[in-house]
Amino acid sequence: MSKSIHDIPEADRPREKLLRKGAAALSDQELLAVLIGKGTPGMDVMTLAAKLARVIDEKGLAVKAEDLSQFAGVGTAKATLILAAIEFARRRIKPEGAKIVTPADLLPHIRHYADRKQEHFLCASINGANEILNIRVVSIGLIDRSPVHPREVFADTISDRASAIIVAHNHPSGELGPSPSDIAITAQLKAAGEIVGIELLDHIIFNRSGYFSFLEAGRL
Repeated sequence: MSKSIHDIPEADRPREKLLRKGAAALSDQELLAVLIGKGTPGMDVMTLAAKLARVIDEKGLAVKAEDLSQFAGVGTAKATLILAAIEFARRRIKPEGAKIVTPADLLPHIRHYADRKQEHFLCASINGANEILNIRVVSIGLIDRSPVHPREVFADTISDRASAIIVAHNHPSGELGPSPSDIAITAQLKAAGEIVGIELLDHIIFNRSGYFSFLEAGRL
């Protein structure tokens, strides 16, 4: 459960932490809390930020104002502020359109998920020019597993008109070796991709310090 802003020592609250350590030291939840500014009488700013982060994870760059304003305390002003911040950063960092030479080139765009306490299963849609179209969170699981089905992975990818995908997930436990379920879902996604004409380029498992690539390990 997220800590209330009042439970966090003043020096470690998002704004103060940003000033002391820089924006890169903040989690996604903390960055959103800075943008939101305050919560509502019924919902602390950190709780609200956590809910917004989950929606943004799921929608990726396709997130819209109505996705955010469904939460009490997020009106048009806050929703547009968040969307403007995302677009401002996108134009400079440009994950959309970033060139993928090797599947591991995806890592800088997903590394911030390494700190999540639950397993997040991600899917990056790739076009014929090996450029990123979008990165989405397909599912969020428990500490050591994230149940995912091929239909959930390929649904939005087909809408993107992608020619390939790279899937990835964090291992909160810290271990990088693939589990039996990781091996099984990789085989399922590869087979499903062959049917729909969307190639599975790699399945990457990552944590804060490293990664495992099915492709690099010769297991794809």
